[in-house]
Amino acid sequence: QVRLVESGGGLVQAGGSLRLTCTASGSAFVKLSTMGWYRQAPGKQRELVAEMTRDGTANYADFGKGRFTVSRDIAKNTLFLEMNRLEPEDTASYFCKVPRGTFMSIDYWGQGTQVTVSS
Repeated sequence: QVRLVESGGGLVQAGGSLRLTCTASGSAFVKLSTMGWYRQAPGKQRELVAEMTRDGTANYADFGKGRFTVSRDIAKNTLFLEMNRLEPEDTASYFCKVPRGTFMSIDYWGQGTQVTVSS
C-alpha cells in the first residue's frame, strides 16, 4: 500500500514562489514508477501539472512550462514541484500521484495541499 503525503502549500502573492514536496512510503516499487503532480480548482476537473518518470524524463502541462520545475529524489522516494511566477489562476489543491503501471496495480493519490495565490 503506497502512501503519499504532500506538503509545502500555502498563501502567496502573485509573482511569488512555492515548493511542494511529496513523500512516498509503503512500496519499494515507487522508485521504478512515474510520479506526478496534479491540481484541481473548485468546479474544475483535476489536471496534470507535471510528472517525472523513473529515468528522470519530465512532462509539463503547457501552463507550467517555463514557470514550474519538477524533480525527484529517487533514494528518498520524494517528488518536488518548484513553482515560480505564480498567478491567481494557479490557485488549486495540488495532489501527488503514482499512476497504475508495470509495478502499480492501481493509481495512488495523496490527500493534497492547498495553494492560494492572491492578486
